[in-house]
Amino acid sequence: SQVPSTAGIPRRSRRRKSVAIAYESGQGDGAEQGTSESQRPHWEPRDWQQQLERIREMRRNRDAPVDEMGVEKCYDSSAPPQVMRYQVLLSLMLSSQTKDQVTSAAMLRLRQHGLTVDSILQMDDATLGQIIYPVGFWRNKVKYIKQTTAILKQKYGGDIPRTVEELVQLPGVGPKMAYLAMNIAWDSVSGIAVDTHVHRITNRLKWVKKETRYPEETRVALEDWLPRDLWREINWLLVGFGQQTCLPVNPRCNECLNQDICPAAKR
Repeated sequence: SQVPSTAGIPRRSRRRKSVAIAYESGQGDGAEQGTSESQRPHWEPRDWQQQLERIREMRRNRDAPVDEMGVEKCYDSSAPPQVMRYQVLLSLMLSSQTKDQVTSAAMLRLRQHGLTVDSILQMDDATLGQIIYPVGFWRNKVKYIKQTTAILKQKYGGDIPRTVEELVQLPGVGPKMAYLAMNIAWDSVSGIAVDTHVHRITNRLKWVKKETRYPEETRVALEDWLPRDLWREINWLLVGFGQQTCLPVNPRCNECLNQDICPAAKR
């Protein structure tokens, strides 16, 4: 597995409510028509397996910001499991529109103040703002963190929800955060976590049938064809690749091993 170990965090119940995702929702179509899934024509991008192998090679050193300061590195691995899960969710909330270095530093400062549901509820807004500054949209995040933490205390006994549906209902928690929280906190792969890096790169590689405009659109398109055993790996792999090589502006195509088979390569 490409995701760092989450030993000590209990595995989530197998009896969870099914997540409505594209990968599962199409399963019944063929059966109704008397055609098995394996017999139906299945679209997949050209050269994707070779492209994926080359990206793995470029990511072999694991030295991108996400590897050293990503969410998996932000929580206190010696804390009780419930506290660890809360810290995972908080680090995801802070990470939106914020570089990993800034999120990591903010999480470290929060942990020095004792980062638990109760400590955050007892902290006044001004103090919380001073601690998390300069994360992106920090004023909004103070409000969302306080609201979400209160809900966790009242509705979930201080723990975080076990389903994507419940997670995205929390203030300040979007789909990407929810899928990553399921993966890291509950060790459950419910869907592909698509951020701006994954969205940009999969469109450049044409890993989507037609160009997608939003990350959530990209997630559905990817889950339609990408083998499920790759869903956990793809976020970590492409985020680091996007931070180091396939940059938003002026991608380093001359350093990329895929320059000969990438539709978007500047040759």
